[in-house]
Amino acid sequence: MRLKSGLWVAAYVRRCQIEGAYAVVRRRGAEEAGAIYVMINRLDSTADLFGPAPQTAFDDAQPVDRVFTPALKAQPAPEAEVEAYLAREQRFDPDIWIVEVEDRAGRNFLDQVVR
Repeated sequence: MRLKSGLWVAAYVRRCQIEGAYAVVRRRGAEEAGAIYVMINRLDSTADLFGPAPQTAFDDAQPVDRVFTPALKAQPAPEAEVEAYLAREQRFDPDIWIVEVEDRAGRNFLDQVVR
């Protein structure tokens, strides 16, 4: 059984705080199964953005795990480009979650495979 998005996000924010990074939920999505986007703000006008991996990236042995993949081709990208991408996603799917992490080193704290 897959964790609810709200619970996963709460645990992720806590993990970031334990590691010494500031994390905040910028947008709350659907509590049960909203898509989650993680923005890593590098505090230099650039950011990395990770979103849900396509279904083909899931391992048949662990089909319920969350897997994230870079949402943009160039990482890090200008913040304006990341914000524009997120705005498009919100128009397409109003149930998305957006978590922003501030970390100069660009650490994403995503335990799953980032492809």
